[in-house]
Order: sequence, then structure tokens, then C-alpha cells
Amino acid sequence: MRAMILAAGLGTRMRPLTLKTPKPLLTAAGKPLIQFHIEHLVAAGAERIVINHAWLGEQIESALGDGSRFGVELVYSPEAEPLETAGGIRQALPLLADDKDDSFLVVNGDVYTDLAPDRLREMELNAGCDAHLLLVDNPAWHPEGDFHLEDTGLVLNSGSPKLTFSGVSMLRASLFTDLVSGEAAALAPILRQAMASKKVAGERLNAYWDDIGTPERLSALDKRLKGES
Repeated sequence: MRAMILAAGLGTRMRPLTLKTPKPLLTAAGKPLIQFHIEHLVAAGAERIVINHAWLGEQIESALGDGSRFGVELVYSPEAEPLETAGGIRQALPLLADDKDDSFLVVNGDVYTDLAPDRLREMELNAGCDAHLLLVDNPAWHPEGDFHLEDTGLVLNSGSPKLTFSGVSMLRASLFTDLVSGEAAALAPILRQAMASKKVAGERLNAYWDDIGTPERLSALDKRLKGES
């Protein structure tokens, strides 16, 4: 299985913590945030993990190395300027290529979940689908949600109620091949286009989840992992 961790954000909401440290290397309970993802993906069976980076990205490569200490191959997709989610994935496609499977797991580097690795291992695309999204109940900071999950498992841009995209998904490479490598592109418009063709499935993420996008949420996660909350 191939996987990608999106780690090219500028971390502006985390300032001043990210002025000298890239957000993926900020720690909770003494461990870099990105290491939680690596360990979960390795436990789920990932053989290669691609990490894109931009702001202070050399620190990420220096800290993580080639992945041998985690038991996985880590490869990097550096971006001179952040290419947004879809643009970052498009540039990394050659690194994600697999002759046996044209799909791969994608995880936002700035979320945390204790979803069981077995559940990640079981994620796969249904026939005719180009994406499978894990969705969560809307957090207080995003009450309007993103997408509607039908009882059939189909995910639509319209409909009520809406849930929030967790940043964890299985995606098909063909979603991105029409993009120009090296150009910035957002993921949401691509997903909405696929939803219009009923090619996006999903389910609720039944585990602890949070977007670790601010110093306050990082502190809350640190306390949770230390058993202090």
C-alpha cells in the first residue's frame, strides 16, 4: 500500500510556534505530530509513504530520514511554494505509482486520530468510485460541515445534514492526471466534480479525531495523550 502525508502547509495558524519549526514537527506528548501518522500507516501496512513539504521542509527530511527506523520507505516531494492539496498530490503522483493499484491513502498532516490501523488497512475504493472519504461530526469551529453522506454510502456536495471531511481518504490517481504538475490546485473542486458523477463514497470516522491547527488544540492533544484531560 502507498500513502501520502500532506505536510506542505505554512502553519500560519500555529504561529509563533511555526516560525522556526514546521508544523509537522511540533510535538504532543513528546512525539512529532507527523510521527503519529507514520506509525499508524506502517501498522496499517504502508510500504511507501510520500511526504510533501514546503516551509522549512529540510527540517522534516532531516528529522525523519529515509524511514528505516520506522520500518517503511519515506520519500519526499518538496515544493518551492505550497501547491495546495490537489497540486501537491499531482506533483507526487510519480512517487505514488504502483503497478498493482492506482489508489492510495492520503492523510492531512495537521489532523490527529486514533483510528485503528486495521480500519485504515480495510479502506478501499468501490467499483466505479474515485474517492472514499472519512467524515466526522462537525466541530465547533466548522459548524456548517462540508459534504452530505447518504445512507447508501454515497457522498454528495448537496444535502442535509452535512459532515466535515476528516482529511483521511483513499483516492484514485486518475482524479489528478489532468492537472498540470507544479501548479497549485485545491482538492475540494475535484471532489465536487466527482460527486456530481456519483463517484465518491464515504463513511463516518468512528474514533477520536481533531484538527490540530492552533496552539490551543495542540496543547489539548498534548494533555489528552498524557492522560491529563
